[in-house]
Amino acid sequence: MHAVIAWRNALLVVFAACGLSLGGWMARMPAIKQALGVDTAQTGLLISALAVGSVIGLAFAGTLVGRFGSRSVIAVTMLGIGGGLLLAGVGATVYASFWVVYAGFLFFGVALGMCDVAMNVAGALNERALGRTFLPVLHAFFSIGALLGAGVGAVTEFFTLPLLLHAAVLAAAVILPVSLVVRNVVPDEHGAARQATDRVSAREIWGDPRTYFIGLIVLGMALAEGSATDWLTVAMVDGHGTDNTTGALVFALFMFAMTFGRLAGGSLIDRFGRVPVLQVSAALSAAGLAVFIFVPDPVVAIIGVVLWGLGSSLGFPTGMSAAADDPRTASARVSAVALIGYCAYLVGPPLLGFLGEQIGILLALTLVLGFIVVSGIASPAARERSREAPEA
Repeated sequence: MHAVIAWRNALLVVFAACGLSLGGWMARMPAIKQALGVDTAQTGLLISALAVGSVIGLAFAGTLVGRFGSRSVIAVTMLGIGGGLLLAGVGATVYASFWVVYAGFLFFGVALGMCDVAMNVAGALNERALGRTFLPVLHAFFSIGALLGAGVGAVTEFFTLPLLLHAAVLAAAVILPVSLVVRNVVPDEHGAARQATDRVSAREIWGDPRTYFIGLIVLGMALAEGSATDWLTVAMVDGHGTDNTTGALVFALFMFAMTFGRLAGGSLIDRFGRVPVLQVSAALSAAGLAVFIFVPDPVVAIIGVVLWGLGSSLGFPTGMSAAADDPRTASARVSAVALIGYCAYLVGPPLLGFLGEQIGILLALTLVLGFIVVSGIASPAARERSREAPEA
């Protein structure tokens, strides 16, 4: 049990570091947009580099995790995350080059996508070893990291610190803590992940409709979460007329709501079950986003942001838990569902950027609203099979 607890604590650090890197950098998107002198559509294309890189990383992550184990993949990809941040910082500050920043985002995305699969596979196995719902707490620490990153972003924005300095601090904050704890992650080759990978074929996973329905849950909620990460600061500035610092602070508030929802979500899921919790979450997220889009008063819109964050908090981690219900297929299905979910990050930013250029970023977010509704409709796919097996 001591090894399981050390494993859990190491994963808490890994999830927090990934959130810190993403939240800390995306909170400065208005400054990056202004430094490069690009419009909303070009900003969407820039953000899409992160998604493209993530999907590339996901495409190789399953093979790499199966061959080298999640611990090794986590260790290497953290270095990649830091390198991508530094490259993007150089591109924005030294060269003011769209394509150098794009390359930095792309590299960052590849590393983050690989690490996402590795840490969720490790997290699902650790959750099973603990015997209780724990992935939402791990994802809460991702949100805590993103919240801290957003706070740092707001401070650096207020003092107009150079983006390269900001990137260097973030890179160090990601690499150093993880390097100290990653040895405590239990190697997959000694656990269920390697055994499952050896026995499960891609046809079995992708031929099962449940993979796609769980994927829809994750897709809708990933888009709800990702659209806030990518566009909330810009939407507050361009759509609600606030300044950059306020936009960064509102993003921090969204991440705080996400964090609270994830910390409380595990006990709610254990008490009421996944499906009711997911359905209520989708309703909250949809209501909050609708308020943010259609109510022009910035104060009321901020209330909508809180509901949007609370409602979006449990979709991704609960989808990962549902994908890992069967120990034999856990690693393969978690990878497949993550790949579906990341389609939101691939298609969402450029599409929202294009629509935002045509009709405004607030109205463009109605697309996200539709996918949240779809996620709520697909919620029954996450039903706890192991708990209901005796009753069947």
